[in-house]
Amino acid sequence: MRRSKVVSAVSIVAASALVLSACGGGDDGGDSNNGSTGDVKSMATGKAQDGDQFKLAEAEPFDAATVAIDDGFSAYNNKTPDANSSYNNYVLTAVIAGPFVLDGNNKVLLNADVMESVEITSQDPQIVEYKIKPGVKWSDGEAWDCDDFYLGWLSHSGQVDSFTSASTTGYELMDVTCKDDLTFETKYSEPYLDYKGMFSDQMLLPAHIVEREAGVEDITALKPGGDSAKLKAAGDFWTKEWGGFNAETMPGSGPYKIASFDANTEQIVLERNPEWIGAKGGPDKVTVREIPDTKAMATALQNGEIDVAASTQPDATAASTLKGLSSQGVVYGSAPQLTYEHLDLNFNRIFADDAARKAFFQAINRQEIVDKLIKPVQADAEPKNDVIFFEGEPGAKDVYSDKTNQGAEAAKKTLEEGGWKLGSDGIYAKDGKRLSVEISHNENARRSQTVEILIPQMKAAGIEVKDDTDANFLKGRVDKGDYDIALFGWSSAPFHAESKAIYTTGGNQNWQGLSNPDVDAAYDTAVSATDEQVALEAYQAADAALAESYATVPLFATPSMWAFRGIDRVYMQSYNGALWNVGEWEKTE
Repeated sequence: MRRSKVVSAVSIVAASALVLSACGGGDDGGDSNNGSTGDVKSMATGKAQDGDQFKLAEAEPFDAATVAIDDGFSAYNNKTPDANSSYNNYVLTAVIAGPFVLDGNNKVLLNADVMESVEITSQDPQIVEYKIKPGVKWSDGEAWDCDDFYLGWLSHSGQVDSFTSASTTGYELMDVTCKDDLTFETKYSEPYLDYKGMFSDQMLLPAHIVEREAGVEDITALKPGGDSAKLKAAGDFWTKEWGGFNAETMPGSGPYKIASFDANTEQIVLERNPEWIGAKGGPDKVTVREIPDTKAMATALQNGEIDVAASTQPDATAASTLKGLSSQGVVYGSAPQLTYEHLDLNFNRIFADDAARKAFFQAINRQEIVDKLIKPVQADAEPKNDVIFFEGEPGAKDVYSDKTNQGAEAAKKTLEEGGWKLGSDGIYAKDGKRLSVEISHNENARRSQTVEILIPQMKAAGIEVKDDTDANFLKGRVDKGDYDIALFGWSSAPFHAESKAIYTTGGNQNWQGLSNPDVDAAYDTAVSATDEQVALEAYQAADAALAESYATVPLFATPSMWAFRGIDRVYMQSYNGALWNVGEWEKTE
């Protein structure tokens, strides 16, 4: 599913045969265009990665590592709309196991530490069989088995009201069966090319905890439409009780478990999962700190307060600082991410007016934003011109250049043709309401700078823009549609299907109230296609229809920037952050 990050983070992202081309890795040796000061490209794969399989490599353990990220952890269950955040993902990637792993090149790999296989056993109907590796356990000693997969489906099926998930895409097509404790089978009502994204992305939460806490004897006996009281008890626990951290109800199934969490500072400490059956290297303890100011993060690494700075908030000053620390043994990396910064216009407020939306698009000069804020970090950066594809992917087309940067006069003409009248204060009004809007975002210097750039651009077109900075915007407001314009970023796994939840009518992550039958029809075709070319063309049609809706302004694909010292190799994976292979880090000092 897509997650918004504090480049977005609440979260934007699932699975697809339309796997993106590799986009991880900076160039060797100090190319300032992409930021790397070392050979980070070679760090994008796991040390024991073999073909299409991933296992943590054996590594010499060491005492501790401290990692800084831009925003803090907030929830063990990252799959509810109000919690769905990349920053939770960055922590949980080491805590919650799944059937697949993404490496730094966004290659989809079978997680061979916990899975024997994932195979399509029938094409018509499409049946996928998951064979779980014997002996995998939660950190509390309970088995990690078919029940956890069943809970994953039940919570995302969209068939039980008490389970409020951020996305149901793909899961609503399944019938599921636990054939035995270690064999889980999904049968699709229609073909689904994106099956490899199912049950990944830290969604397999402990069924035995739900059973115990909700008074349910067997989670697999709960069926949609069945015992309403037990379904409600299970759904209420899953939806409401897995925020923050509680050691009694939140075990780990990956190489680490959560040891402690300070809700005030949003600092979280991970320790080894004593039941982990895979390799047991890496740091014994990982402390993850929230440092929202990227410049302060760079200073913390410079001063030895942290070992890894992992930011999805590109900042020219911070990048310069980190690059300058190479003589102190710091390695700096930058790489493209499957993340893009964007502006969502709310159809339930003033932007229900077609002319207002179109004029906003026409007045915005995205190139100025990119030139001032992104090119100092990535010199070849350009405005992003679609929302479903990323540059370099098959299917990517420019569907936004002819709709943006058309100038103030073009925007004014659109407004006047739409019945808006220019007031004496220089701001247009219609039906007694001024075209005055707030751009809402989390506390983030680059986003504040983005709004500063937009204010005079819009004022020239007779649109008043104000800055609404709210530290909690991505933690409870954005998913309620509480904004005129939302400024954040969607972070995606290398699949397209899950964006359906963002842009189709009634989608779980469609917080802006967009409803376009052309978009809906294109997604329906794409997601159910059996042929990759048919799916690609349908996604292209959806992208074009979205642009014609004047709903979302893509700004730029957001490059990551990270740096580390005293560790042999760290790569900031586009979707899962720096900790995706923390269990094979080794100390170098």
